[in-house]
Amino acid sequence: MTPLALKYSTLRVEGRAAAWEYPNLCCRREREREREAKMCGRSRVTWEGCSVLLDINDGDRLVFARLSPAAKLKIGNKNCSLQPLIGRAFGTLFQVETAPEGPFLSPAQVNPEELRDAEVNAESRDNRALLDNNTAQSLTGEDIETMRRQGARGNEIVEALIANSATFEKKTSFSQEKYRLKKQKKYAPKVLMRRPAARSICEAYFKKYPSKIGFLRVDTLSLLLSMANVSSNFDVLVVDMVGGLLTGAVAERLGGTGFVCNSYFGQAPYSMDIVRIFNLSDEIFKRILRSPISDLLTQNESPEQILKHDACNVESQSNDQISASASMEELSHSSENGISDLGADITEPAIEVRKAPKAGERAQKEIINSWKENGFSSLIIAAPELDTWTLVRDLLPLLANSAPFAIYHQYLQPLATCMHNLQLGKMAIGLQITEPWLREYQVLPSRTHPCMQMSAFGGYILSGTKICST
Repeated sequence: MTPLALKYSTLRVEGRAAAWEYPNLCCRREREREREAKMCGRSRVTWEGCSVLLDINDGDRLVFARLSPAAKLKIGNKNCSLQPLIGRAFGTLFQVETAPEGPFLSPAQVNPEELRDAEVNAESRDNRALLDNNTAQSLTGEDIETMRRQGARGNEIVEALIANSATFEKKTSFSQEKYRLKKQKKYAPKVLMRRPAARSICEAYFKKYPSKIGFLRVDTLSLLLSMANVSSNFDVLVVDMVGGLLTGAVAERLGGTGFVCNSYFGQAPYSMDIVRIFNLSDEIFKRILRSPISDLLTQNESPEQILKHDACNVESQSNDQISASASMEELSHSSENGISDLGADITEPAIEVRKAPKAGERAQKEIINSWKENGFSSLIIAAPELDTWTLVRDLLPLLANSAPFAIYHQYLQPLATCMHNLQLGKMAIGLQITEPWLREYQVLPSRTHPCMQMSAFGGYILSGTKICST
C-alpha cells in the first residue's frame, strides 16, 4: 500500500470513529448546557423549588407558585397537586382531569385543527333569530354529573353539550367558537405554565394589582432598562419602591456580572419580595446588594449633612410607603408558603416548600469604597412616594461622568420640576421626558383589531446623561 493510500485509509477510520462518537458528544454538550442554564435560572424545564407563573384559562386567573410535591392549586372547587408540573418544560399546557383518586393536572392534547388558521368563508348565517331562553340545551345538570361519575373527561362533556344544543349549528362560526371556549373554561379548565421573567411578572402584577408596582407597565420597564443602558459588568444604582420588580429586572439583565445596589434612605430598606419570584441563581443573588444612601455619600459631607438628608427623605415617605410595604409583606408570606394568587380565588398553602434564596445582603465596606472611587455605571429610580428632585440631587453625584440615568414617575409634574432644576444646575445633558405608548392587538382570522380594554397610561420617564459639574 502506498503512503498516500495508507494516509487516506487512516483518515477514513478516524472519520468513522468521530462520527460514532458525535451523538455522545452532542448529548454531553447538551447536558452541560442544560446544567449551566439551570445554574443561571434559565433552564428549559422546571425543577423542585422553582417558581412558575400559572396562567389559568387564558389569563382569567394568574397564580405564582413554587413547585413541590406538597403544593396544591385550587381551580374552581377542585384542589390539584402541582407534582405533575415538576420536570416539565416551560410553556407546557395542562388540563384538569378527574380520576377516582381526585382531580389532577395532565398535559393537554393539542388539536392540530386549533393551531391551523380557519378559512374565512362568506356565510349568510347570523344570530338574529336566536333566543336566549335557556331551552336550547337538552342536557341537564344531572346528566353532566352522571357523566362525571362515569369518568367522562372535560372535553367529552363539552362535546356532549355541543351535540345536545339545538341552536349550535345555527350560530355563526365565530359564535360557535365563543360557545366552545366558554364551556371549555367551565368543564375543562386549562393551565399554561409560564416562566416568571421580568416581562411575565410585570404583566401579571399590572393586570391584577398595579398599585403594588407603582403602575409600572411592561413597556415602561423595558424603556427604563434601555435608557439606563443596563449592560454586562455594570454597577447599577437602584432606588426601588415597586416591590423589587425593578431590582429583579436589572439583575436578570446583568446575568451575574456587575452589581445591583438597592439603596434606601433611613434605616429600613424597601421591600424586595418580588425578586424571590425570579428564578435567579445563587451567583446572581450574590450580586444584589443593599446599602443606605448615608453609606454611599462621599466623605466630603459632614455627619450633620448626612443626618439631614436621611431625616428629610424619611419624612417624605409618609404612610403610603408603609402601607405598600405591609401589602407586599402579606404577599411575601403567601409566596413563602408556595403559592401567591393574583386571581379572585384563594389557594391553599402548600406544606414544607423549599424557600427561595434571599437577596439583598448588606454591601461590604470594600465594595462601597470602590463605588465611591469609580462611581456607578447608571442610575434607575422608581420611587413614586419620594420627592424626585431631592433623590436626584443626592444620588447624581454618585454616578461616574457620562453615566446615564432613568427616572420613572406616575405623574408628569415631579419629573418636569426635576428636569428644570437639572438644567439650571447644569448637572446633566440630553434631558428628555418620555411618555410610553402601548397598543395591544387581537390577531385572529378576519378579527384583527385593537383590544377592547387597554391601558391608556404608562407613566413618564425622565432620562439623561450626568456630566462633570466642575
